[in-house]
Amino acid sequence: MAEGTWVGLDVHARKVVAGVLDAETGELRSWRAPTLPAETVEWLRQFAAPVRVAYEAGPTGYGLARACAAAGIVCTVAAPSKIQRAPADRVKTDRRDAERLARLLRLGELVAVRVPEPHEEAARDLIRAREDARGELMRARHRLSKLLLRHGLVYDAAAWTLAHDAWLRRQRFDSRPLQLALEESYAAAMQAKARRDGLDEAIVELAGEPPFAETVGRLCCLRGVGTLTALALTVELGDWTRFRPQSLGPFLGLTPSEDSSGERRRLGAITKTGNTHARRLLVEAAWHQRRPLRESATLTRRRQGQPAAVCARADRSARRLHARWQALERRGKRRTIVAVAVARELAGHCWALATM
Repeated sequence: MAEGTWVGLDVHARKVVAGVLDAETGELRSWRAPTLPAETVEWLRQFAAPVRVAYEAGPTGYGLARACAAAGIVCTVAAPSKIQRAPADRVKTDRRDAERLARLLRLGELVAVRVPEPHEEAARDLIRAREDARGELMRARHRLSKLLLRHGLVYDAAAWTLAHDAWLRRQRFDSRPLQLALEESYAAAMQAKARRDGLDEAIVELAGEPPFAETVGRLCCLRGVGTLTALALTVELGDWTRFRPQSLGPFLGLTPSEDSSGERRRLGAITKTGNTHARRLLVEAAWHQRRPLRESATLTRRRQGQPAAVCARADRSARRLHARWQALERRGKRRTIVAVAVARELAGHCWALATM
């Protein structure tokens, strides 16, 4: 058995439990570790070197992993969904979780997640704040429209345009409580919209700065991929070179689930594993591939300053994805299924441009 110590940490905001496996004696012990990353690193130094550490990715972030890396301690941030658990194991405690991590780390059975750089994590938090604002705006608009619908007020034209906004501001109720409810719902929708628009401006500014500008600029050459989508994919996936085109689909949960045995092969719905936000953005971008490639003022503006080779590859991608959409529709596939299939292939085209 190799020398050293394997440590599994069950990390919480106010409590850290460690399972320590000694390579020389084979003894597995449970300890209570400090909660602050710097103190945890100093606590780990007491064990026989080399010390190898693992903990599950979660809301506590990557501070401990970065502190361990700075101290020269190998730290694995394990993917929680990939940790093996026996079906009959119905007892879950912090001590048992920490000891399981130590044993799996010793066996090399943990699947590590990539620890992002601090600037990548900051950009990711900004992107996710915008995603939260988008959801809040959608819910606020639904509440406002349903309030009006309950009282027989329906806007027949396109909603949430300047004309619709003028129509909303003209609505009045004789009942004072009802009027107050309407004004409050309208104000909430406008506040959510202002928050989303402010975050959009910050994202556009960030996308034009290093180290994101080059990759985002190439991705924006693709039809259906705007600045927000390009930056979100860049920060959510991190280092594009760690993938291959065929591995992006499974990573994003865009591949069909499978239940096959013997001579039977059965495919089901997509797995929906991995990054939900990136998967949704790719599916939204895939819907732009329904129509043939045509000149567009918006696309031309996004491609300004990009090399001709990048634009040519983006055009080839658009033609291929449109042909893929048409071929699947001719086979009688539903459009929602076609969009997911095209999104899976679009992920590969994004990889090709990002790694040029």
